[in-house]
Formats: sequence, structure tokens, C-alpha cells
Amino acid sequence: MPDITNIPTEQMLKLDNQLCFPLYASSKEVVRRYTPFLEPLGLTYTQYLVMMVLWETKKTTAKSLGERLYLDSGTLTPLLRKMETKGLLKRDHDVQDQRVLTVELTKIGSDLKKQAQEIPAAMGNCFDITVSEATELRRLLDKVLASVRASHSIEE
Repeated sequence: MPDITNIPTEQMLKLDNQLCFPLYASSKEVVRRYTPFLEPLGLTYTQYLVMMVLWETKKTTAKSLGERLYLDSGTLTPLLRKMETKGLLKRDHDVQDQRVLTVELTKIGSDLKKQAQEIPAAMGNCFDITVSEATELRRLLDKVLASVRASHSIEE
């Protein structure tokens, strides 16, 4: 991507001069590439993200889950409801504080982890980048995400 300080104003809106487009297109294509691996598990990509958090934590709050996955309650609530219907997780109000909704992995959800274990390696084969390039890309994407989130909270 060119240095935007050297781009004439009339060129600023060219698609090739935008960082947002390759981020958007890459994200869309990566999610699309996950589909054949997730369909046998009966999961969407977003449900897979929820499951990865639950495989790691076993139990969490809906609020914490939403923060970790950058999902608002309007997106998260129906997602969790659908996953609960599938038997993958259990939602319940915290005994100490009824305002807190807990989300807990079920046996069915836990058992699904074994089927999902090969997905990261299979997805890794979809990318023509080295381990060091992947590490650097992850570092840069984390930096972009953090800076965009920080600038958003300053604007609020």
C-alpha cells in the first residue's frame, strides 16, 4: 500500500489505495474457506469462534464472550440460543447475580472439539505463507485491531 501522504487527494478514493479493502476481502475469503471444514460439525464460522473460546474456558459469561469475539448482544444472543438448541452449550443466570448470563460448554460441545482438531492445520494449508510470515501478519493484525478499537473509544 502506498504512503498516503504522497497520494493526491483525487486518488485517495481509489480501491487500490485502501487498506480496508484487502482486509475485508481477505476476511471474507478466509471465512468462506472454513465452510467445508465446519459444515460436517454443523457450525458456522461465528459458532466455531464461540466453541473455541468455550473449549478453552469451559464456562464464561455472555458479556466476556461478546468482548472476546467483538460481538454485540444483538448478534450474540440469537447465536447462543441456536447453539443451546443444538446442545453445544448451556446458558444460565448466575446464582450470585441474576443479571449475569453464564455460558457453559456441554458434553456434546466438548466432544465436538475432537472433530475440530484438524481444522487449524487444514486451514494453514490454504495459505501460501511461512510460519514467520503468519506470525508477523498476526502481530500486525492485532496492532491494527487494537489501534482501530482505541481510536473508536476516543471518538465516543
